[in-house]
Amino acid sequence: MEQQKNRVRAEVKLPLILIHTPYGLKFFDRVAKWPGSKLYAEFNTYLMPAITALAIFLIVGSLMVMFANSDARAGVRGVGIQANLLIPGINPYLPITYGWAALIITIVIHEAGHGIVARVYNIRVDSTGLVLFLGIPIGAFVNIEREELGRATLKQKSAVLTAGPLNNMILAGASLLALFFLVSSLTPLPPDPNAPQFGVMVVNVNPGSLAESVGMTSGSIIQYVAGQQVKTLEDLGTLLRHPDNLGQTVDITWIGTNGQTVTKAVPLPAAPEPNRGILGVGVTPLSPDPQAVLDRYQGAFGTNPLALLLPPTMQQGAVPYSDLMAPKYTSSIFGSSDYFAPVANILFWLWFINFNVGIFNALPIGPLDGGQLYGAMIENRAKSKILAKNASMMLTLVMTAVVVASLVLPYIIF
Repeated sequence: MEQQKNRVRAEVKLPLILIHTPYGLKFFDRVAKWPGSKLYAEFNTYLMPAITALAIFLIVGSLMVMFANSDARAGVRGVGIQANLLIPGINPYLPITYGWAALIITIVIHEAGHGIVARVYNIRVDSTGLVLFLGIPIGAFVNIEREELGRATLKQKSAVLTAGPLNNMILAGASLLALFFLVSSLTPLPPDPNAPQFGVMVVNVNPGSLAESVGMTSGSIIQYVAGQQVKTLEDLGTLLRHPDNLGQTVDITWIGTNGQTVTKAVPLPAAPEPNRGILGVGVTPLSPDPQAVLDRYQGAFGTNPLALLLPPTMQQGAVPYSDLMAPKYTSSIFGSSDYFAPVANILFWLWFINFNVGIFNALPIGPLDGGQLYGAMIENRAKSKILAKNASMMLTLVMTAVVVASLVLPYIIF
């Protein structure tokens, strides 16, 4: 058995492939001996409830917004339920490159926290390694010896289980701080004299929408609907909903991202669906003021950091390092958008994914880190194992119901 643990081996559990290696075990043992590791383990012991409270606050807050705001429900339906998944390629707003890089780093950091703190308390780690999904690396795993973890004190269990989510929250905070300094280095460039003088900018196209069916893409500039100029966001909505245009095939003209003018005959629906756009696009004024965008975004770091969780792919006209806005700035540190935009985007997705993974794993749901910890706390105080098991299961069911409700509510209330 010891010989098997000291070599690289593959375990196939389709569609997953687990690559077991001894290198993580050696790394955990070395880091666990550092004086700072013991201090970190003691520091994080009581922090899981704080992360859990934040997670529940955000989920319940989201649920309340979904109940009260029909526009918010319509917006959620527009982006689709897949936008809740942290899976690049499935979530249409999670970029493949930045998304995979940030997701892998997030999972590695999370699992390393568990492994290192387990070794601080001499709890055996059975195996560690990489996780491949259909051959694509998606993260790492750490298998802690369950019987030894079960025999550990409640304080030790808390430290081990909290280490993963806390690592994510620390990396999220560090990434957000670095993003603040990068954004603070930006300066707007002079406006382009050759830019289009009127129209509205498409910042996102919903999957399966009318706009997607006619080939309109993010970055397109809509200039005419049924021969009428579109100068403002209100113009676009008025023309698309005009009684003479609804139910008719009308010409829509836009400038594509390649600079070419495109005119397509677009069949409009006879009546717009309640709380849904006709084209299925998100739009912004043609030329958002770069200085105003920069000022608002910088201000959010101090006033409402959670507002910065909205991805740049969903609000391109409001994020200075988005594909739409980045060319309008230069950085005193990195120079042009060719250099600062990739750095800013990877920092954003490290912040976004680590924050979401951290709070999700702190929820009191069965197999999650939070669920395991609160289950151990209930067992420690319950008079019988059956009572503890039933209480833990009830807590898991209630919390799962709240999470599911926040996800499906927009689709059952219109």
